[in-house]
Amino acid sequence: MLDDLELNAIQDENARELIRRLMNIVEKQAAELREVKAENQLLRDEVSRLKGEQGKPKAKGNTPRRPTSDHSSEEERKKPRQRHKRSKKKEIQIDREEVVKVDPGRLPEDAKFKGYVEVVVQDIIVKTDNVLFRKEKYHSALNHKMYVAELPDGYEGQFGPGIQTMALVLYFGIGTSEPKILEFFENVGIHISAGEISNLLIKKQAIFHAESDAVYEAGLQSSPWQQTDDTLTRVDGQNQHCHVVCNPVYTSYHTRARKERLVVLDVLRNGRKRFFRLNEEAIGYLGGIKWSKTAWHTVQSWKSEQDWEEAVFLERLEKGLPKLSKQQHKTLVDATAVAAYHVRRDEPVVQALVCDDAPQFNWLGKEKMLCWIHEGRHYKKLTPVMRLHRDLLDDFRKRFWEYYDQLLDYCQQPSVEEHQRLERVFDDLFSSHTGYDVLDQRLAKTKIKKDSLLLVLKHPELPLHNNASELGVRQRVRKRDVSFGPRTEDGVRAWDTFATLAETAKKLNVSFYHYLQDRISKLHQIPPLADLVKARAKELNLGWSFSSTPNY
Repeated sequence: MLDDLELNAIQDENARELIRRLMNIVEKQAAELREVKAENQLLRDEVSRLKGEQGKPKAKGNTPRRPTSDHSSEEERKKPRQRHKRSKKKEIQIDREEVVKVDPGRLPEDAKFKGYVEVVVQDIIVKTDNVLFRKEKYHSALNHKMYVAELPDGYEGQFGPGIQTMALVLYFGIGTSEPKILEFFENVGIHISAGEISNLLIKKQAIFHAESDAVYEAGLQSSPWQQTDDTLTRVDGQNQHCHVVCNPVYTSYHTRARKERLVVLDVLRNGRKRFFRLNEEAIGYLGGIKWSKTAWHTVQSWKSEQDWEEAVFLERLEKGLPKLSKQQHKTLVDATAVAAYHVRRDEPVVQALVCDDAPQFNWLGKEKMLCWIHEGRHYKKLTPVMRLHRDLLDDFRKRFWEYYDQLLDYCQQPSVEEHQRLERVFDDLFSSHTGYDVLDQRLAKTKIKKDSLLLVLKHPELPLHNNASELGVRQRVRKRDVSFGPRTEDGVRAWDTFATLAETAKKLNVSFYHYLQDRISKLHQIPPLADLVKARAKELNLGWSFSSTPNY
């Protein structure tokens, strides 16, 4: 009966409003019931574990997954496009040529040679290349000194450049675990221990650390906007956070103990020395919390355009505002650090930060672009039980993604008229009153984010989503699933460095294997990745609307 209910068909306005309210109460109770069931199951599992038993297994059955459990928007955003299969033969490097002759016994007497039929067969050879170096040795009686020949570049220690390259590619490029790398080498015929493999992966990597740092600095300078996200990571069994910063020409990884705003700011500043400035911008950030009249008067009296070093500023806070609460102290420190960052002239400052709406990302960029796919996910998580509400939600979600498509089209051809029209459509779309209370509340929350969601109208080169940094995060998650996490500082830095180099090389269309081989063998035929980042960024002109006066 409820599925066939049409509210508009009810003539009595009071009855119609009463039924609408009752339907929303049912939705609220259904949502609370789902939450209670989930919590009860968690409590049951915990009781079972405390009794030495096992909780409910997480293995899923073979039944098809319900649409409501899939929060991906891929189906709505996917547009059919014509695919053209490209020939791969042109990209294959020919290493050797071999003429295959016809058996003369098969040929008749009148057979004439008509050239060749070319067939390309790809193959790979995995074999040992163990070398016994006989290094010449000379002695000078006059100088009382022995002269010994040096090994070729790349041959340091017991293992040559091929083994070093392969270990790094397997571990950081492909995500193979250390035990499996050891197994692979043993099968090939290499005698190596697990400890030696670990050393090859994390020890004596100064040249790669330096190149990773250069890539990140070049990446920060490559455009006025950046994308960022973070994920949980484990270091020696303890929870830490991996911060990913990227744009279309690079991806950089940074593991830190926490993910608070000041830590993210340190990452965006590439570890530069902290400064603090209590100017008008910083004062503007402080209005969100309550202050005593005395504390607020003191804060206002400190307002200036002077930069303070960290130790001096914190000492001044301790002496001048000793009774600040933990929240007040943190907010004041964050606000002044961000304000000092925004006026820096000797380092790249992020003009627009593309991210989700996590609070630690607030203030960091001079402007913030929120992810439309994250926003759409909030609506897909709604699970109404009433057919009327399901229809209202389906209709809105259809209009949501139609608007998203219009934004994509605008990015290709921005104009003043389209800019103004899309703003009006946004207001109309997210000011709707559907009668489904949960949906209406969600619409109001989205409308509040208008400036951040529509920053793309001002800067059309910005992406509408944060998929790039989420894909970067996914690489760390997969690595974490295979290898759990590093245990030492050397391991942490190696994980960040080689993830940065691998993902950046991929974006630059550089083979990670050939890159490592080039650096370890000291050939240096591949240019520094930082130079390639700069060249590609210049080619793409990632921040064109920030450096010009747009007409829209």
